[in-house]
Amino acid sequence: MVGPENEPFLDDDAGRLVRPYTVSNGRTRPSTHMELLSWVMATGRLPRGHLEPDHARALRLCGGPITVAEIAAHLKLPAAITKVVLSDLVDCGAVSTRAPSPIADPTNLSVLEAVLDGLQRRL
Repeated sequence: MVGPENEPFLDDDAGRLVRPYTVSNGRTRPSTHMELLSWVMATGRLPRGHLEPDHARALRLCGGPITVAEIAAHLKLPAAITKVVLSDLVDCGAVSTRAPSPIADPTNLSVLEAVLDGLQRRL
């Protein structure tokens, strides 16, 4: 049975059928620095050629400002792999990133709880 949202790479029983290191072609480091709370947004520029499924899904999620953490949750990928996918999209000009605002201190417990709450509501 195909998984959530009829995604061919997710199975209700088995989970993700494509391993994360395959999504990033074995890469573990993004070419662009970004944090979990960095904002990502589509630029409107389409990448040349065919997008891999996770790249295409990530780009669709970036229609409005969204954080790296939210994208990782939607893609059901580790944050490190999500950053590699997003950096590919930055490199081809399809998305831009912006550092989190200084108010969003990644060590601030209330900010982390708010992010977690937001992620849980979206899933």
